[in-house]
Amino acid sequence: MVTSVVGTFTSKLDEIDVAVSQIERGELAETIDRVVRTPAVGVPVDVDGGSLPDVVEVEPTVDDVRAARTGVTPATLGIAEYGSVVLEADPFGSEVASLFPELHVAVLRESDVVGEMREAFEWLGPRLREDRSSEIIATGPSATADMGGLVRGAHGPEAVHVILLADRVEETVERGSETEVADE
Repeated sequence: MVTSVVGTFTSKLDEIDVAVSQIERGELAETIDRVVRTPAVGVPVDVDGGSLPDVVEVEPTVDDVRAARTGVTPATLGIAEYGSVVLEADPFGSEVASLFPELHVAVLRESDVVGEMREAFEWLGPRLREDRSSEIIATGPSATADMGGLVRGAHGPEAVHVILLADRVEETVERGSETEVADE
């Protein structure tokens, strides 16, 4: 049986209790409006035809971050094998917006989903070496059982929602993404 990489990714997200919305770019603001818990903070998302709604504060103060229930950030890569998203540690505050609020909403293009961790490292390696950037690989809501029973949200968000943006044909070709992987 053959399954798309995006199909594998969304199935894995479901397995790890991450909500997912697959949308067209023009639906981004409306979808974020629907899923956020206010107040919300975020980082601008660089997507043609898509923007963050006014409900998301993109120049938050420390008090805004403390009060925020939702953080909205772009994701640079999705890893289907684990349902992970890769988040860039940037000067715009993506780390803060993704870690402190109770809900993290990650915005990702379908063409930025790879099948396996090996592919993610092949993509990340040159970026990390050349740009000296930092990336976070996040898989699902934060959870720990350090002190007994399982607790969500102890070291990050207690819930995650991935918004997958449909691709334009030229982006899929430019990236050279594989569109299918064989199930084993």
